[in-house]
Amino acid sequence: DEPGCEYRAVEASHLTRLKRTHSGDRPYLCDEPGCEYWAATASHLTRHKCNHTGERPFVCDAPGCEYRAAWADELKSHKCTRSSDSLLIYSRRAAGEN
Repeated sequence: DEPGCEYRAVEASHLTRLKRTHSGDRPYLCDEPGCEYWAATASHLTRHKCNHTGERPFVCDAPGCEYRAAWADELKSHKCTRSSDSLLIYSRRAAGEN
């Protein structure tokens, strides 16, 4: 439907999501009083609601780390940062730096 878009979907829901991207349609309204957030997908609305509840269901499994995230991609970024920091610390120690 969108000129120049060659996207093909196996599942109808994927195509619906893409069409909402093109149209700007956001049918899911946050029910938190005073919040005017509208989402294109139900999952985006669920993710948004963590801002109101403070829920952080994604927990870092590294020993001694108490980091919790509202979204899986935040936890993934955290783990990459921790891995990079640990590698840097290890490299410095191996090189005799403090």
